[in-house]
Amino acid sequence: MRKVMIDCDPGIDDTLALLLAIKAPEIEVVAITTVCGNAPVDIGTQNVIKCLERLDRLDIPIYQGAKQPLKQPFISAQDTHGMDGLGETNIQITSNKTSEAQDAATFLAHTFAQKNDVSVIALGPLTNIALALQINPDMGQHMDRFVSMGGTYKSHGNCSPVAEYNYWCDPDAAAFVFDKLGKQIEMVGLDVTREIVLTPTMIEYCCQMDPDTGGFLRDITRFYVDFHWQQERILGCVINDPLPIAYFIDDDLCQGFTSYTAVETQGISRGQTVVDRYDFWQNAANSTIMTDVDARQFFKKFLTVLLNAQKETIETDLEKLQMG
Repeated sequence: MRKVMIDCDPGIDDTLALLLAIKAPEIEVVAITTVCGNAPVDIGTQNVIKCLERLDRLDIPIYQGAKQPLKQPFISAQDTHGMDGLGETNIQITSNKTSEAQDAATFLAHTFAQKNDVSVIALGPLTNIALALQINPDMGQHMDRFVSMGGTYKSHGNCSPVAEYNYWCDPDAAAFVFDKLGKQIEMVGLDVTREIVLTPTMIEYCCQMDPDTGGFLRDITRFYVDFHWQQERILGCVINDPLPIAYFIDDDLCQGFTSYTAVETQGISRGQTVVDRYDFWQNAANSTIMTDVDARQFFKKFLTVLLNAQKETIETDLEKLQMG
């Protein structure tokens, strides 16, 4: 089992990603750090606790992180995820679980003070990572892999014509991490995550296969489905964050290319990932940009793990549902 730390801002799709990561047999989630993004960080931390309660994994430590971006005013995505970050479900916490006393940036900086076999999967704005890098400039060289859900290459943005929300929310942090991490950033952006659409048919299928898990999934995504219909006329919802988890487990799911990438911090292009595909700047590549995804294989893995099902059953049923 490969060890991972997940930095996240739950968030509906972050919660689905946590369910996948914690239940997947191939990886061990050794810690979760939270950051402001989809919801204020204290709400995000509460949503992690709700997820851990659901999975009976309260042993996993949580480190709460940045309450605001490095320089920009904080603008949440609660219009997309609901005021509680979980689609206005208002699920109650039933345990006395809390976050650790140490803040996320300090924890990350100290964890990677020496080389180890732990990877980081960042599902939200990169504020915690940037703050940790300021404490420990060598941390990127000491981690195994760094996967980030964020950015876009050719696909349009989801909060501006050119920017994906995580990098738009804190562009200064994203720019700093791309410039200073010293580790190849595996960028799982909108070019591939837009292909991961959880449809009403799939949601109903989950309810039939596993009423408890399916009901939870249906409840937290209803708000998300409504948002996607109103904003983009998509019948279903784009679940961005589970894809980086599935890709980390099986990197054949996504294909792309290596490139030098910078992040714009100002003006109408705030948060845009400027990907130097054709090497105009002749800088060393700092990123791998994912451009293609096998959506069918993703859903096969996602549903198999979430529903505790046999992969052969899921594969057969996906054929019947004409998915992928």
